[in-house]
Amino acid sequence: MSPPYIDVEGLKASYDGSRLVLDGVDMAVEENEFVAVLGPSGCGKSTMLQVLSGLLRPVAGRATIAGKDMTGSSSDRPRVGYVFQDHRLLPWRTVASNIELVLEAAGLPRREWDARIDRYLDILQIGQFRDAWPMRLSGGQRQRVSIARALAIDPAVVLMDEPFSTLDEVTARTMRQQLVELWQESSRTIVFVTHSIREAIFLADRVAILTRGPARVLEDVEVPIGRPRRYEDAEITELESAIVDRVMGVWGYEEGTPA
Repeated sequence: MSPPYIDVEGLKASYDGSRLVLDGVDMAVEENEFVAVLGPSGCGKSTMLQVLSGLLRPVAGRATIAGKDMTGSSSDRPRVGYVFQDHRLLPWRTVASNIELVLEAAGLPRREWDARIDRYLDILQIGQFRDAWPMRLSGGQRQRVSIARALAIDPAVVLMDEPFSTLDEVTARTMRQQLVELWQESSRTIVFVTHSIREAIFLADRVAILTRGPARVLEDVEVPIGRPRRYEDAEITELESAIVDRVMGVWGYEEGTPA
């Protein structure tokens, strides 16, 4: 039996060397799978993505992608696309030149840049803003640019850190649907962090539920709902209610207490 595409074992992480943020996280993700990581605010979800991307070295444990260690300084680590909660676009560079920065950092040939930029901006329906300044775009348009930037490097894995949490709900629903369609077309492996149970169920094949920090995996939940899904589906509401019941006490809430 082959190992999982993403393999996280006994992961412990800390920012100050003493207080753990992650305390023994185990998680496996298969190639082309869409997995949501669900947990309360501040539990360590973003920290796990930082370890997976190689931005943060853990205290203990290991994290591999396609068999390559992501916790060391190896130069042959697979490419990882990262979509942050805020767009992190440089306002003094156009949309295209923001994407050029990551293409250059990834070492991709310059002759491919224009085609890659045009392809992903068109897929995300913002090709007309190629030469626009980011701050003249709407919040949803800027997040589409940040997703295009992550995909343009042809990553092995896309890590997404609550990318729709700052958008209004109508825009967020549109973006979720577009993300699912893009994932189905491209067969990317996606790890999507969220604190929204409904968002996790709507998007993912599986949901890894974390405890409060320092985080461990409380439960791994399959999402047995066919696609395409609608955000208002009764099956989503039913599974959402079941997960709420499971995490209420673990996340530190009492019945009837505002979350």
